[in-house]
Amino acid sequence: MGEINIKKLACELNLSAATVSRALRDSHEISSETKARVLEMAKKLNYEPNPFASNLRGQKSKTIAVIVPEIANNFFSLAINGIEEVARERDYHVLIYQTHESSAIETSFLNRLLSGRVDGVLISLACENVDKEHFKKISNQLPVVFFDRVHDDIEGVKITTDDYESAYNAVQHLIENGCKKIGYLLALNALSTGKKRLQGYLDALKDNNFPDDGNLIMKNGANNDENYALIKNFIVEQKPDGILSSIEELAMPCYYACKELNLSIPADLKLISFSNLAHAQLLNPSLTTINQPAFEIGVEAAGILFKIFNKRWYEPNQTIILKSNLIKRESTRAIA
Repeated sequence: MGEINIKKLACELNLSAATVSRALRDSHEISSETKARVLEMAKKLNYEPNPFASNLRGQKSKTIAVIVPEIANNFFSLAINGIEEVARERDYHVLIYQTHESSAIETSFLNRLLSGRVDGVLISLACENVDKEHFKKISNQLPVVFFDRVHDDIEGVKITTDDYESAYNAVQHLIENGCKKIGYLLALNALSTGKKRLQGYLDALKDNNFPDDGNLIMKNGANNDENYALIKNFIVEQKPDGILSSIEELAMPCYYACKELNLSIPADLKLISFSNLAHAQLLNPSLTTINQPAFEIGVEAAGILFKIFNKRWYEPNQTIILKSNLIKRESTRAIA
């Protein structure tokens, strides 16, 4: 029979397409008996409504877009789950786009979405330099809510975590467990998110009278192989006894580098990472992590977007901060 649309459904029922359409929308103009017939036939024929066609008249696509750097990232997977749960409750579809950390791809996606394909956008920014003027143009035409990776200089509602406090507390934990030389694996430095994590690290060292040593800050590379080489070289040259990784992608190379260098975690090097790795507790030794409330961030961001749709949100430039938590495991255990 091919793809079932409203016209084919109407033909099967010997009704007009307009009547079937109104029945599917639960219109008061259609009798309950007719609605029941239409729904029964729709179920029998596995009819799936087209959200774009069915909402064209009302200029609503019943669809939202989620733009993230990487779907495979544990944080973003959890955040998307939260977004989808909220969207599903409101009978909305979710389109997911991944930028692979490219601002050019990010810009291309946003330009396409201005065509009316979606009613709003939830976005976590790529780590490359941000085109602030472009986002201003987009926000004037389409509701946009930023989550996790944000930029303070771009206006818009932002949902993030306590990045500064989390980094500060992580360094404090390393110091309390005996670390005297703490390195920092830097990423996201073009975004406010990364800048706040770095500042938390620096302030914690300063407040504990540690020397200001820029050599203990290592900037991430372009890919996994480069990151491994950089981290191994960093450990050899700087000899840190503690490391805070600003993203989870840099945590695993630390394990591999220590193994190759015959260094013990946590005896020779203690390690903490911003991470929502599901298997962090299964690593040997288990990894101490700063766990962000990823699912809750997704729920909050989606909820605010729907409030904007319904004209129930009046803070166009508000930042909402959810708390992360430090989960202490074996990788930072104090050695007697």
